[in-house]
Parts: sequence; C-alpha cells; structure tokens
Amino acid sequence: MKVVFHPKFHEVYTSDPAAEAGRMESILKEISDFEFVEAEKAGEEDILLVHTLEHYAYVKSYLKIYEVAMFAVGGTIRASEIAFEEPSFALVRPPGHHASPDHSWGFCYFNNVAIAIKRLFKAKKIERAVIIDFDLHYGDGTANIFRGDKNVTYFHMNDADIEGIERILEEEEYEIIAVSAGFDRHKDDWGGLLETEDYEEIGKIIAKFAKKRCNGRRFGALEGGYNHEVLGRNVRAFLDGFS
Repeated sequence: MKVVFHPKFHEVYTSDPAAEAGRMESILKEISDFEFVEAEKAGEEDILLVHTLEHYAYVKSYLKIYEVAMFAVGGTIRASEIAFEEPSFALVRPPGHHASPDHSWGFCYFNNVAIAIKRLFKAKKIERAVIIDFDLHYGDGTANIFRGDKNVTYFHMNDADIEGIERILEEEEYEIIAVSAGFDRHKDDWGGLLETEDYEEIGKIIAKFAKKRCNGRRFGALEGGYNHEVLGRNVRAFLDGFS
C-alpha cells in the first residue's frame, strides 16, 4: 500500500475548508507508517482529457490554486498507475469531484479521479472502471464527465448505506476501482452519519471486490473531510481496510 503526497499540499492556497491550515497534517500524523511516494505535477494534456481549454485557462489564472491543483491531478494519476501493482491512495488537495468539464465549485478545480481514469483509458490499460464516491456530497462533476459513458459506472453512497457499495461492486463489470474518498459524512463532521469503523468497513468491501473481480486494482483520492480532530483517524481506518 502506497500513499502519494507532495509538500505542496501543505500550502493554504485559498480560504475554503479544504485548503485550511493543519488539514493535511492531521492526516499525516495518523498514517506516517505507510510507504509514501512523491506526487509529480500533471501536464496540460492531462487536464484536457476531461476539461475544456477555457476551464483550464480559468483555473490557471489563479496561479496559487493552479500550482497545487496540478500536483493534485498528478498525484492521483500516480496513484492510478501504482494500482496495477498494489493499492494506493492519493493524499491530495484540492478535491475534485465537483469539477465538470467546463466549470467547478465546492472547493474543486480539476477532477482528479476522472482525469486519472481517462488517462488509463487513453493508455489502453483498462476498458471498464467503477468509481465509488462516499463523500457526503454527490460528485456532480464526475457524474457529468461520465454521463452516457457505458464504460464507467459512477456510484455515490447515500446516507449510511454501506451495503450499497457492495451491491454495485457485485453487479458491475470493471477492471479497476477508483474511490473518491470524502470523510465529511462522519458523525463529528458535517454529515453526522458514520462512525470511524465504518470507513474501515468500506475499505474492506472495496478491497474484497478488487481482489475478486479486477486483480486487486484499486486506488483512492481524498475529497472532503473537515474536522481535523477526527479526519486523520478516519483516513487511517479507511486505509487499514483498503490495504
């Protein structure tokens, strides 16, 4: 199990909760025993696999955000590549699942997971993928990107329906599982729904089906999660199950 990270993610690049000081540190102190790989910056051609040139230029005009966002995409791409050898997690920010081809909101700028999946398709490494999103909020950007694409299934968990993840992974065909891992559904975060141990159970379910259905190929990327008091423990619980 490898965690992809870069010191750039410590930067406070804007005033939103995803960019808040101490957020990444709260996670790192809980998962320091994992093996870390340094993220590399994505290229313009990676962004344009998903986003319009106009949207790319818009984000680029905010240089501080743009620099961190390009590392977030690059880190998620790296995690998707590592997934062919072992499970991986992109500990990145900004998040991405609210980023559509031509616009974004909700603390997101580029759709990290969608770009990583599109890149695997372009490289002909996979023909089918499933994206599991357990963030509190629906990933409208991811849904918009893959709407009508029969080769990608996007599934957003409703409420505390962990069993729904198991159902979709049992029903669908896929060659890799990508995870938009948001931790704001926790009982002490915005959602007030899940216990810390629920994240470990989610990780175990995904790991079980990855091993059963797609040669173990699985990777995740950080989305939401804003209570620093519990965020690190929740990420740790998920990674313990996921690995």
